[in-house]
Amino acid sequence: MMWLSSMIGDFRFVFLDSNRYMLVLEGLFVTLEITFFAVLIGIALGILVASVRSTYDKNEEALKKQKGLGFYALYIANAVCKIYLTVIRGTPTVVQLLIAYFIIFATSTSDVNIAIFAFGLNSGAYVAEIVRAGIMSIDNGQFEAGRSLGFTYAQTMWYVIIPQMIKNVLPALCNEFIVLIKETSIAGYIGIMDLTKAGDLIRGRTFSAFLPLLGVAAIYLVLILMLTYMVEKLERRLRVNER
Repeated sequence: MMWLSSMIGDFRFVFLDSNRYMLVLEGLFVTLEITFFAVLIGIALGILVASVRSTYDKNEEALKKQKGLGFYALYIANAVCKIYLTVIRGTPTVVQLLIAYFIIFATSTSDVNIAIFAFGLNSGAYVAEIVRAGIMSIDNGQFEAGRSLGFTYAQTMWYVIIPQMIKNVLPALCNEFIVLIKETSIAGYIGIMDLTKAGDLIRGRTFSAFLPLLGVAAIYLVLILMLTYMVEKLERRLRVNER
């Protein structure tokens, strides 16, 4: 039982002495805050980009024949979206975070808001491709059915296509948000006191790496397991509703 007594003593020294556990709680709150608002930005941006991309792909031939202002506006918007997707998906997240901190928002004093922007921008690119794939997977007959009922293109998308698309892509979106939680662990690169940074600070103050880093890993694991369980439960419910 000597090892158990030693482990309890180490735990007390690492986390309880000087209330160092408060660093972990503070870091956990910051991690959840960044993730939550980055998810909102990612969803909004992803849906916007996916709508532009899918609308262009589905109506390209018809719009080319008209050669109207709408075609050129949609063409430019689609080109901008493709550049955004290429740049964001082709560069590391940590580099995007550093660019946002040291270049785009160099004069800002809100590190958390910068991280939310950077992670939201990054997530939006992946959400956009997930949503676009979901929209493109819907049979064209669904579009034709909506238009035959007198719906405009926008109404057909809103009332017919999007409800079916959401059911198809929801599990993939939830998995993207699980990945986002883990990606926020690099927020410490710009000095944010997130969960990972809290563990590193405790390690530096106690000169003990085992318990602080193991504790941080355990908290991330619990968060991911909880979200994974909810995703699996959601998938089962969706399968039941399809029957």
